[in-house]
Amino acid sequence: MYQTKIKHVVRLLVVLAAIGFGLQLLSVAKASDGPELPAQCSSLSIPDGNKLTFHVYARGVQIYKWNGGAWDFVAPVASLFAEQNYFGEVGNHYIGPTWESKSGSKVVGKRVTGTGCTPDPSAIAWLLLEKVTTTDPGIFSSVTYIQRVNTTGGIAPAAAGSTVGEMQEVPYTAEYYFYRGQN
Repeated sequence: MYQTKIKHVVRLLVVLAAIGFGLQLLSVAKASDGPELPAQCSSLSIPDGNKLTFHVYARGVQIYKWNGGAWDFVAPVASLFAEQNYFGEVGNHYIGPTWESKSGSKVVGKRVTGTGCTPDPSAIAWLLLEKVTTTDPGIFSSVTYIQRVNTTGGIAPAAAGSTVGEMQEVPYTAEYYFYRGQN
């Protein structure tokens, strides 16, 4: 009787492990296809001939400067992480916009005209950017497109600034997906 219970527990553990492994494979497969885009964000679709090669989680600030009548965007400053819980720092994101890996490779991008969406009005827009330049060998060396998605925070302050030139740092998070052209 005791051995029968142990066999049932072992079988249950094997089944649960198999299910967990299967779900993990599905998760990895989905991530390899890029992010799920809501219908209103179809402009962020990547052109044919490009393949997802890297995905990071960003945590940092969007910097704004008061011009006397409105907040002007200045730059992002964020750390880039390999894992969703902001572990495994792999690089930085800063003015340009530039993404730089710990190994030194960089990509500078610009927003693709006519793209973008705001699924969450309390967060900065989701964007599609294309490469302007890349430098040095590494993860960013051959990037062609970048998607900024799943944003939180980062929008300009609602209250007016107190003096011209005042700077405000607004916390934000985002996910960045990097693509390369297929050769």
